[in-house]
Order: sequence, then structure tokens, then C-alpha cells
Amino acid sequence: MTTRTQVAIVGAGPSGLLMGALLHRAGIDNIIIEQRSADYVLSRIRAGLLEQTTVDLVTQAGVGGNMLAHGLEHHGFEISFNGQRHRIDLQGLTGGKSVMVYGQTELTRDLMAARSAALLPTVYEAAEVALHDFDSTAPRLSYRKDGALHEIACDFIAGCDGFHGISRASVPATAIQTFERVYPFGWLGVLADTPPVSEELIYAQHERGFALCSMRSKTRSRCYVQCSASDTVDQWSDARFWDELRLRLDPEAADRVRAASSIEKSIAPLRSFVAEPLRFGRLFLAGDAAHIVPPTGAKGLNLAAADVRYLSQGLIEHYQEQSAAGLDAYSAKALRRIWKAERFSWSMTRLLHQFPDEGGFEARLQQAELNYLVGSTAAMTVMAENYVGLPLE
Repeated sequence: MTTRTQVAIVGAGPSGLLMGALLHRAGIDNIIIEQRSADYVLSRIRAGLLEQTTVDLVTQAGVGGNMLAHGLEHHGFEISFNGQRHRIDLQGLTGGKSVMVYGQTELTRDLMAARSAALLPTVYEAAEVALHDFDSTAPRLSYRKDGALHEIACDFIAGCDGFHGISRASVPATAIQTFERVYPFGWLGVLADTPPVSEELIYAQHERGFALCSMRSKTRSRCYVQCSASDTVDQWSDARFWDELRLRLDPEAADRVRAASSIEKSIAPLRSFVAEPLRFGRLFLAGDAAHIVPPTGAKGLNLAAADVRYLSQGLIEHYQEQSAAGLDAYSAKALRRIWKAERFSWSMTRLLHQFPDEGGFEARLQQAELNYLVGSTAAMTVMAENYVGLPLE
């Protein structure tokens, strides 16, 4: 059975769903193919900090209502070290820009609901997904569902299926180059119904390791502690987690920690990864299929949204203006932004974490960098500009 569409989108995470929403509003037919179930996609707990450009793009896609009603706008964040907190004034340092706290799970749910309401085709639990002939003018995608083999004929394929997806894996090894750094630690994250420690995020550098106090709402917290890459969730009871978090915070913040049973608890490994280029004939990579950043700088989802913006604009230009310029420029334009975000996320990770293979010299440099940062308006401005998101091209 063969179905025809203009754009086949692989992956029903936020990247693929946002791509589908933007193309639909421009009158471009698309089908989304997802190997997992909808419930599984929604169960993935991810980032929750949105740059203004991401907020604007979600609103443009027509799915920003809940985000604007329930998201928490933040005008700054705090860095804690040596028992003291120092505020980075995002609004004051960037001419009024801010970020918004809104969980990726909630955003994904909004995008799913909008797609369902518009009766747009999404295939979940698609098995044996394969990409064909994307180096020609007639690419195809095949998959098996309910025992039957299906094929989608299309003009373009958007690979939005994440780091372990089939899209990047379908590219011949000789046509792609990858760059990667794996970090020797992970983040143990806990989601719990307990009030946030502070109204703004706290990034803590401590000799015991990094910690982050974040939130999903005024009553739900998402907190993290740096842990060994070899740790397992079973080694961390809720009580041990909250005790360790308190040890890494300044006294005032530690006093405000209210332990609660975890709703979700997981360990995320940290890595930096980039694939180049992002176009292979009529296959385009976007989001985690193309790049991974450490979560320290809150860039993962925002970087994926920028990819989607560039790629959707290129596809819209192709169909509405019969111009190939946007698609031809996509890879180079997206990679310029990707590498800037990789640099920022890497620098934040270096600044705030304990690296087990480093000694006293590196520790003194880290302290010097922190002291310089909070004592220099210029340095804080650089951090703030990157944190709120660099301008889109």
C-alpha cells in the first residue's frame, strides 16, 4: 500500500510535531512516522526552558495557548559557588529578553493534541522503518504496521527521530562526518511535587559536584545532581538525593529544599555531538538526529526548534516560491548556530562540573573563571546573550 505526501517526517517528538504544524499552516501535506507509541513519547522527561525564539515559533505554529497561559517567564537565573549565589540579570543584560519555563512533555502534548484535532496523519508504533532513494528526486519511506507493509512516496524526508533514529543511520558513512565528546559523569534528575527552591533557576558549582534547582510549575520541581557515569537509579533513594542536593547548595537555598517522593527519577549521560552536513539529497536531519548538547546550557530543545524553523522555511519557499535557496542554505545556516550552542553548552559544563580526571590546577582555574564572571558586566552579558538565545539568521 503506497501513500503520497509532500513531506514525510520521521519522529513524533517535539521537533517532528513542530515541523508538521508549521508545514500544515503553510498548506504543505505531511505525514509523521514514529516507531514508538504516543504514550512512550509523552513519558520522556526532558528540558523545560524555552528561548524567546522558540516561544515565538510555537506561537506561530498555532499551539502556544497553554504555553503562554501556564509557562513561567524568567528574567534571570543564579549561579552558586563558595556558599553564595550571584544573579545573572537576563533582562538587564540583553535589552529586555527573557526565557520561559514550560516542560517539554507539556509542549509535546500540546503539539499532539493540535495535530489530532486537525486530523493530520501520524503513524505510531511503526516497525521496520526504512528510508529509500533520498539521493534521487523520488524518495520513499517504508514501514510495517499491523503486519502489513506500507510505503510513503514523498518529495522530501525530514529526519527528526533523535540520536538513535533511523534517519542519520541511513546515510552512507562516507557521506557524513561526526564530532563527539562524552563526559565522564551524568545528571541524576528527580521530578517531584514540591515547591521550587527559588523563583529562578539555581546552577550550583560545588566540590561534591554540580547541582541544578529548576521547576515545571509553582508546585512542581525538577532538580539534578551530578553523579558518576557508572551510577544507577537504584543506588539513589529519594532521601539520598535530597540530602545530596542540600549539601551542594548555599545555606539559604538548602534550607528551602522540601523533600518529596519522586514522580520520575532518571540518569542522563552527558555528551556533545554534531553530524555534518545536515542534507543528503532530499533527506534533511534536524534536532537530536543532527546534534546533542549537554543540558547545562538548556539548548537542546531550543536548538532543535531553530533547525525546524530554518528547514520549514526552506520547504515553504520551495513550494510557494519555487525557490531552492532556503533548502540549499539549510545545512550551513543550521550548523553555524549549532556550533555556537555547542560552544556555550561545553563552556557552561566546564565551568560548573567536577571532572574526575582533573586536579588542583584546573580547580583553581574554575574558581578564577567564576569569580571573573560575577565581577564583570561584559562576561555576564556574554553569558546572558547566549542563555536567552542568539539571534536567528
